[in-house]
Amino acid sequence: MAKKKTRAAARIMRHKRIRKHVRGTSERPRLSVFRSLTGIYAQVIDDEAGRTLVSASSIDGELRAEMQGLTKTEQARIVGKRLAERAIAQGITRVVFDRGGFRYMGRVKALADAAREGGLEF
Repeated sequence: MAKKKTRAAARIMRHKRIRKHVRGTSERPRLSVFRSLTGIYAQVIDDEAGRTLVSASSIDGELRAEMQGLTKTEQARIVGKRLAERAIAQGITRVVFDRGGFRYMGRVKALADAAREGGLEF
């Protein structure tokens, strides 16, 4: 008898499938997104060096004051803009987008759109 696949396990399988094709390099690092029930987290990663170059999240100390009373989608927009600002300050303008196995809608899309508006190209 086959075991029933959980939603979390299905997401991890989708993410592994995506990661076969999406690689971050030093010229074009990977913008990785993780969405939990309460927050959203984004990192710009150089997979060749195995380093996180820039990160931003909804639980970030700098952003916590701005997050009060906002919806999760509005929080994702703020995280995307702040991530773009930090990346551009580091000299990163082009990235590869990794949605992390999540559907490209809602908070993930809001973060991506805000990062594009902030100056990141993907």
